[in-house]
Amino acid sequence: MINVMNLKTAAFLLATAFVLSNCTFKSSGKEDDSVSGQYEAELTDAPRVPISGNYKYAKKVIVKLEVLEQVMRLADGVEYNFWTFGGKVPGKFIRIREGDEVEFHLSNHPNNKLPHNIDLHSVTGPGGGAEASMTAPGHTSQFSFKAINPGLFVYHCATAPVGMHIANGMYGLILVEPKEGLPPVDKEFYIMQSEFYTKAKFGAAGLTSFDMEKAFNEAPDYVVFNGAVGNHMGDQALNVNVGETVRLYVGNAGPSLASSFHVIGEIFDKVHVEGGTFINENVATTLIPAGGAAIVEFKCETPGSLTLVDHSIFRAFNKGALAQIKVTGKEDESIYSHKQKDMVYQPEGSAVQSITKAPREVAMPEKSMTQRMESGKILYEANCAACHQKNGEGLPGAFPPLANSDYLMSLKDKGISIPLHGLTGIIKVNGKQYDGVMPQIQLTNDEVASIMTYVRNNWNNKGDLVTAAEVEKVRNGK
Repeated sequence: MINVMNLKTAAFLLATAFVLSNCTFKSSGKEDDSVSGQYEAELTDAPRVPISGNYKYAKKVIVKLEVLEQVMRLADGVEYNFWTFGGKVPGKFIRIREGDEVEFHLSNHPNNKLPHNIDLHSVTGPGGGAEASMTAPGHTSQFSFKAINPGLFVYHCATAPVGMHIANGMYGLILVEPKEGLPPVDKEFYIMQSEFYTKAKFGAAGLTSFDMEKAFNEAPDYVVFNGAVGNHMGDQALNVNVGETVRLYVGNAGPSLASSFHVIGEIFDKVHVEGGTFINENVATTLIPAGGAAIVEFKCETPGSLTLVDHSIFRAFNKGALAQIKVTGKEDESIYSHKQKDMVYQPEGSAVQSITKAPREVAMPEKSMTQRMESGKILYEANCAACHQKNGEGLPGAFPPLANSDYLMSLKDKGISIPLHGLTGIIKVNGKQYDGVMPQIQLTNDEVASIMTYVRNNWNNKGDLVTAAEVEKVRNGK
């Protein structure tokens, strides 16, 4: 009888345990899928990134974003009527966590002329929120979504014509951190590539506007990082110390071109491919599609300037897709030595000889001013225009202007030594500081004379004839 009672008791306890194990309890935020508390998201302008909340359980997050239409700088001397999320291009960086419930408020400033909305690629729902957020000037729209998938996502305006709204500056990034968070790094930066299709040519001064025909042909005048040419060059470079780890959140707004994103002088230790959970390692250049993103991480192990580029390289040096990270700290010559020797190379023999003076150049008849200007134009466009641009305007923060150049026109040797011997270090041109490298150009005395005559008598520079004899003197240090 006792054994029967014991068996009944055991059966009852097992059944009770089974029922309890299959019950779901709300535990005041003690489970990953529950929401505990709320806060208003910190939104930041590029290149800043909001600090991670590092919270363990999902929250309700309130995001408030304002659309502003306003004129801002596209390049030095060039202004553009931007349409923006938050008053800057790119728009504000939004950082939330997987599982968060987001209450989104989109406000369209009363002074704006057009309706706008927002399509967040992180949203699971019609139009990524575009349908729910269509907002007339002077109104605010509200909708909510749950952050189901972790990753780095683009957001943009999806009001018709969609390409025009994106091309005018309406885009940004939203990071949905995984529940476990991201590994800590020393520095995080927000970088976004985009294109501008303008009525005026690249660098033409004044206020310019969107050109639909160029957009149809996918032929942008500008391809830039963070909304303008030279935004993070020179004095505006991003600052890092030797030994620090860096994470870049990189977006490509397009609207048309894919980005071949590369940092000159670094290798990415990790790449979150297309902003997702798949991680590739030891990558030099990563492809980011239009409307896509990537997270790249690396450690800075040697001082100097690292240059961010779209490695579709003419976009970098001719359309503005350049930015810099300035790394400060102690040299480690076991990692990078800089130049150690400069020797003569003789491919037909095995001997390496010491450098001697080049044979004397065969004398050529001196050219007239007209001849120098004609040949100088051809030589300049072949050797110099890629950096200093066709009309001598340079690239802000990267290559100093030759047009109306107080620096060039004040040099006693007429600037001849620059193409002959190169130039390094800090210089000031027209009140702005440049710190770069101008390599030595292998040209004859006659060719240098023609280029310098052309440069010194163009683009509001008022100089005089430069002769091959003057170049010869400078070459020989006389």
